[in-house]
Order: sequence, then structure tokens, then C-alpha cells
Amino acid sequence: MSDWTKSDWRAKPRIQMPDYTDTAALNAVEAQLSKYPPLVFAGEARRLKAHLADASRGDAFLLQGGDCAEAFDQFSADSIRDTFKVMLQMAIVLTYGAKVPVIKVGRMAGQFAKPRSAPTETVDGMELPSYRGDIINDLAFTPESRIPNPQKMLQAYTQAAATLNLLRAFSTGGYADVHQVHGWTLGFTEGEKAERYREMAGRISDTLDFIKAAGVTNEQAHTLESVEFYTSHESLLLEYEEALTRIDSTSGKWLAGSGHMIWIGDRTRQPDGAHVEFARGVQNPIGLKCGPSMTSEDLKLLMAKLNPENEAGRLTLIARFGAGSVGEHLPRLINTVREEGADVVWVCDAMHGNTIKSSTGYKTRPFDSVLREVREFFGVHAAEGTTPGGVHFEMTGQDVTECTGGVRAVTEEDLSDRYHTACDPRLNASQSLELAFLVAEELSNLRNTRAKARAAG
Repeated sequence: MSDWTKSDWRAKPRIQMPDYTDTAALNAVEAQLSKYPPLVFAGEARRLKAHLADASRGDAFLLQGGDCAEAFDQFSADSIRDTFKVMLQMAIVLTYGAKVPVIKVGRMAGQFAKPRSAPTETVDGMELPSYRGDIINDLAFTPESRIPNPQKMLQAYTQAAATLNLLRAFSTGGYADVHQVHGWTLGFTEGEKAERYREMAGRISDTLDFIKAAGVTNEQAHTLESVEFYTSHESLLLEYEEALTRIDSTSGKWLAGSGHMIWIGDRTRQPDGAHVEFARGVQNPIGLKCGPSMTSEDLKLLMAKLNPENEAGRLTLIARFGAGSVGEHLPRLINTVREEGADVVWVCDAMHGNTIKSSTGYKTRPFDSVLREVREFFGVHAAEGTTPGGVHFEMTGQDVTECTGGVRAVTEEDLSDRYHTACDPRLNASQSLELAFLVAEELSNLRNTRAKARAAG
């Protein structure tokens, strides 16, 4: 894009971003980051875009999941491993249900900044700036902690680089072997309350046993022992994003080197705003959160700006309406896309519209509401004859108690046991895997229904 430079966003209206008080310190950090290697590479981003193009046609399915906001003090190899592990388990179950490859994209190695509903918060009569994620300020409720600190960008980069290094090792070093991953899943179905998922798990076991008995070549065996795993985050702190943006020597195009896929939040998707201006110029796949306030006119403008060449796999629309509201909003957006002839990937974010405050004072998300929104999403696409391309969850491999419900029946009284999130409640490992089984059922039902319709002519 010859008319775009990576700093053009600075001339546009900016929201949900900090005002740094020490300009010299900010400039020094940006200069230092601009010399660091990119965290991801253009060939990887192009490969992900090709996979997402498959998802737009129904030939692949996107699983996007991970932390609400990555925290510096909760960073560990074990936490990365556990989230990676549960995503692999979910992917195998979804692959079986969809009968297409599952694209695995983590909300990892960059999900450090969070938009907030208010610029300040008040506790015991004291009003302070809101916590905006560890890349910007600190969670502790003190005046000093809430001052935006540009040095935190360097710590975010270091943590992201270490995370990516471990993810790449896990992806290719044998840890992702499909037989081992399914063995972990079988453990989940042994519980009495998970009995309904045992049959599907058994069918997956039979399939893997057949593959093994049939004999595979060494090259095919390697395919079963390794995976492609990509990273994504909300492109919110644009000083950080710009500093890691590079020219790809192969294509001559700009690449956001902070992650394979970046997305624009529901609060920062103004067509003439800074975040849209930045995202339109990079070649990465772009996600766009679509909440109830998304108008057809805005969606037309955003699609024209973010994907002017209507490139398959470039733009993913992440619908987040809340259980009970999907039927009111999603059909009109589908019609808008259809009218424009736009090529998009439709994804369901069943988390952000279903946050409530529990009777015990904790923010939570009921498992049943998350599942209901997923089912409504599939129902609308079945009625419209369009393709549901993926799901987007805030989740962790840790045994937290942040969302209520699921086979282990987390109650509102249980929330205080292991409530560790810095921002929004996440599904735990058991809830995430259970949801994968239920989404796999939806995918299987949709596939069977459409096959019958084609057979009937």
C-alpha cells in the first residue's frame, strides 16, 4: 500500500490508549523496540491468511483462544504449556466434528493491553486511572501503579518472545502428537458427568487406531506429531505495534511483527480512527469485533478500508452480541456482507456479550450462556446458508474458577476459590474441552443437514 506509512495513525483520533507523561522515555522505548527483531514473520502471516481463506469457504475451522489479558506475574512455562495443551485437545475434537482442518490461533504472546469501559475507577472514595493491562500500567490500586510506564513495553516484548519460542518448540518437538493429545482427552471423559462425550471420544479413538493399523509413512507420521500454531492479540497500544512493524523484503509490504493476526476491538473500530488506520496498512490477517452497535453502514466502510481488494482470508468478522441477541443482529450483518459481495470469515466470540456480576460480587460468565450464543450463531448461519468459520474464547489451561457451570458445576460460591484473572473471567480447561465437544456436535449436525439437502437436489 504505497500511500500508507506505519505512523499515519498518529494523525487520526485515538481512544483507549494511554497518555504517557514522559515523552522522552516513550521515544527511547519506541526507538529501542524498533531495533528488535519482529516476533513473527511475513511467511507465517501469509500462511495463516491462506488457512483463513479456507475457513471462509467451509474448508477449515478457526479455533481462537487464550487469556483475557496476559499478566507479567502469572507468566510461566507451565501456564503456556497448559493452555497450548487444552487448545490441542479442543482442536482434535473440533476436527472430528467438522471433518476439516482446525486452525489453531492463541490469544498469546501479545495480549497485554485491554480496553476499559471507563477511564477511571473508584475504590473506597479514591478515584484512579483504570488498569489497562500490564503493558501499560499496574493492577495495584495506587497512584504510582496506575501511571502509564513505557518501559513495560520492553517487558511485554521479552515475554512475548519467550512465549513464542516455547510454543514453536511444543508445536514441532513431539508434544503435539495427536495420539498423546487424545489420551489426555480420554481422561476428561472418564468422569460420570462427562459420559455424553464418551461416545464421540471413542469414535475418535477408533479413527486413530485405524490410521495406525493402516500404516503411515514417516512423512505422514510427522504430520500427526506436529501442528501449526499461530498467535493473535488486540492491536490496541499502537506505539508498540508501530515499533514492531517492518517491511517484508519478499513482498515489499508492511507486516505487523507483533503477532500473526491482530484484531480491532468493538470499542476502537471507528472507520476514521487510529486503530483502523493502522490495521489497514499491514498485510497480516485482521480481525474485527462486531458488537450490537455495529451498523450496516459502518461495516461497509470498514470492509472497504480493511480489505479493499476483497482478499480471501484477510478479514475475519468476530461477532459478539450476547446470548439471546444473535438473531437480532447477525442476520443484518450477513446481509450487508452479501450485498457487498465481501469475502469474510465469520467467527463467534461467545464470551464478551455474556459477562455478568455474580451474587458474590465477582464478574463471571455462565457456561450455559456461552453455549447458547454459539448455538444461536450456528442456527443463524444454517438459516442464511452461510458458513460459520470459527469460534473465539477467553480460556486458560489452568484449573481456575471464573466462569460458572460446566460438567464440574462451578457455582457462584466457588468463584472465590481460584479467581486469578486480571480482567475478565476465563473458561477453565474442563469447561473449554466440554465446549469443544458441544461445538463439534453443532458442526457435525450442520454438515449432515447440508449433505442431506445436497442429496435431495
